[in-house]
Amino acid sequence: MSSMKTFALCVFFTWASFCMSERVELNIRSVTSVAKTDEDFICATIDLWPSTKCDYNQCPWPKVGLLELDLKNKVFANAIKAFDPLRIRIGGSLEDQTVYKIGLVTKCPHFKNKMNVRRFGFSNGCITMERWDELNHLFNETGAKVTFSLNALRGRKLEKKNSTLWVGDWNKINAQEFMKYTISKGYKIDSYELGNELSASGVSAKVKARQYGKDMIVLSNLVKRLYANSSYQPKLLGPAGFYDQDWFNEFLQVSGPGIVHGLTHHIYNLGPGVDANLINKVQDPYFLDEIAQTFKDVSESVKLYGPWSGAWVGESGGAYNSGGKHLGMSSTFDHKVYCRQALIGGNYGLLNTTTFAPNPDYYGALLWHRLMGTRVLQVSHDGSPYLRSYAHCSKHSKRGDITVLLINMSNSTTFIVNTRNDLNLYPSERTVRLPPREEYHLTPEDGNIQSEVVLLNDTPLKLTKSMDIPNLNPAFASPLDPIKVAPDSFVFAVLRGFDAPACSSS
Repeated sequence: MSSMKTFALCVFFTWASFCMSERVELNIRSVTSVAKTDEDFICATIDLWPSTKCDYNQCPWPKVGLLELDLKNKVFANAIKAFDPLRIRIGGSLEDQTVYKIGLVTKCPHFKNKMNVRRFGFSNGCITMERWDELNHLFNETGAKVTFSLNALRGRKLEKKNSTLWVGDWNKINAQEFMKYTISKGYKIDSYELGNELSASGVSAKVKARQYGKDMIVLSNLVKRLYANSSYQPKLLGPAGFYDQDWFNEFLQVSGPGIVHGLTHHIYNLGPGVDANLINKVQDPYFLDEIAQTFKDVSESVKLYGPWSGAWVGESGGAYNSGGKHLGMSSTFDHKVYCRQALIGGNYGLLNTTTFAPNPDYYGALLWHRLMGTRVLQVSHDGSPYLRSYAHCSKHSKRGDITVLLINMSNSTTFIVNTRNDLNLYPSERTVRLPPREEYHLTPEDGNIQSEVVLLNDTPLKLTKSMDIPNLNPAFASPLDPIKVAPDSFVFAVLRGFDAPACSSS
């Protein structure tokens, strides 16, 4: 008898949760844009961690770090190619104890763990030019746009024993020889970055803002000299650390105009990917909102002290739809690029570390790259905070087309969304003449947000027999119908002929 009651209750609760819905009117301010991203906003990192990197009783980097990664893996190459192009940032915690085997550097040590003499429990490591050749073969084949992060501690020394402050000028010699080799081989680097998480209190090491600003000027002069006869000049990024207002502002003031193109900062507000509370965090709109202040503050630093540069997220963890929310939020606060840690490896990777097959967030990032243009529009609604909304001019917009991203953080409510152009006083008279709306609904398999399989318009996204990324085809809906956003899902909707003045020339 008790089992029958339990079953009835389960059916009741399942039916109730399925039937809960809320109507929302989404207002889109279409006259002007509020921010602008880079054309290649989506970015992913390739880290240096060796297989022996273990935390929380897990070893999440099994031959997927820069030096061990199978660069001939077809799935890996296809995952990069699909973006056409994907921006890739090479670097991470071990970059500041990595040398390049060229010129005066003749020994090439491997990263060894359980060593107390260096940061993060690892000894120094090395990148050979043979490995650099192999990497660039992959980048050329896949059309990747590469950021390379340089060792910023070269030549410095600890201020004193048990201190984390490194003092002295940056020694550019090894980086210079590495750049010369790169130029001689015709390898195109989109940007160079200096150091990793050395700002403010740093992570196991730090450098003062004034010193770092002076070193960036040295790097800028080096790049200008070495690339003087090149058809292009790589951009410079920094400081690739956690935001501290005073440190970042002083760095921008010391380095001065025209030096830093991208002010890079890191975000890991979700904590470790093995956090027992991770699911609750990604479904809590108030928790995820906490990072908005950081996005705003970094943008203010750029506006006040570095208007020649732009804010970049250089590293960020993510899980399921939190990744989409961070993309939308950072773009709204005028961030130019968003780098996800990592393309593969760790607990937030876009690709599976064993099969290299895409994880769910990969497809969200790919759809963003293909559908969302550079111009960001202001959107608002008076519905539940569990519905998050973002809008951009569509990529390759022709008739003021826009793309809306709707994220449902609720696990029980379906949102029924009507979109409204704030310029259109008589929507019903013109929408009947509009082309169908294109919709991309991403939902977790079996409603489990920890599933490794995501559905696009109810179809599981899986690699093709030839190991290619599957086609991401939209469902078509009448422009008169509302957009239905299921629980724990997110939807990209392309609204053709929206006639947004801000998008008329994008």
